[in-house]
Amino acid sequence: MLNFCTLFNSTYLSRGLAMYQSLEEHCSSFHLYVIAFDDHCYEVLSRLGLVHATVVSLNAFENERLLSVKNDRTAGEYCWTCASSTIKYCLQTYALDHCTYVDADLMFFSDPQVLLNEMGDKSVLITPHRYTPKYDQTAMSGVYCVQFMTFKSTPEGMEVLDEWVNKCIEWCYSRCEDGKFGDQKYLDDWQQKFSTVHVLKHLGGGVAPWNVQQYKLSIRDGRLRGKEIASGNTFDLIFYHYHGFQYTAKDIYSLSGSCYTLLRNAVKYVYRPYIRQLNKAERVARLINRNVNAHEITDDLQWIKSVPGRALVFFLRGYYKNLYKKNALTYGFLN
Repeated sequence: MLNFCTLFNSTYLSRGLAMYQSLEEHCSSFHLYVIAFDDHCYEVLSRLGLVHATVVSLNAFENERLLSVKNDRTAGEYCWTCASSTIKYCLQTYALDHCTYVDADLMFFSDPQVLLNEMGDKSVLITPHRYTPKYDQTAMSGVYCVQFMTFKSTPEGMEVLDEWVNKCIEWCYSRCEDGKFGDQKYLDDWQQKFSTVHVLKHLGGGVAPWNVQQYKLSIRDGRLRGKEIASGNTFDLIFYHYHGFQYTAKDIYSLSGSCYTLLRNAVKYVYRPYIRQLNKAERVARLINRNVNAHEITDDLQWIKSVPGRALVFFLRGYYKNLYKKNALTYGFLN
């Protein structure tokens, strides 16, 4: 059985549920440990009775060391601070032989077992960003992404994890400082420092807005497949990271940061299924509470409204760059 852990609050409730549902669809045997970062999130998840999940309240999870730095960090920085401690908490509290941290805004398209199999006898698995060159943010955000990370509860694995936990408690902020950034830049030298670290090679683990331009996606034999344009190598898409996805007002979605170019191929094969999964997650949450707010809503539409030409194109087509109306994304023609 694969053990996963994640953390999120009410504003990511639909995303977290969508991720869980995708694991149910594609992972033959798993358990997900969720640290619910507010009471509302904990209540909804607990009442849902998710068969393959254990929901942990923030009060049960937090320890003295985390609480000592909480007030010094923003909500986002505190989540980053807690990611490593989430893994350690689950390994120790539930006596797990391994645990994989997953960001709440992932969705799985195939069984992730193949990614863990790649580790062999190594005790730590990390995933590279694989930036498209024009989006390379290695200098600031690091070589690796804290999106899918596996630790085994071996002495070697715990040595790496303990160092990461300690460093994140000592310093974890949303700024560049002395070669650090958040919880992520700490990973950059792990392969040189620790012989037990394996860097994921499977291209299907970690496709995201900053690298999807390198791949052509298609359905083959009922599976979502990717083809690396430069090499011609093909792979099953295991998971996609919906970094920067936002709900905006009036049933409009911002698929990712405006700096990234998302071709229609990606919108069709990874974003349209995600919207369907999010809609399903919202319906599930509303079975518990009709008035549940399963996500945040931003009103970042001024840049469309301020230019008449943009507004007209958006009205006629239902999308402009990475901004899509719900109906256009759900039912529109995406060739």
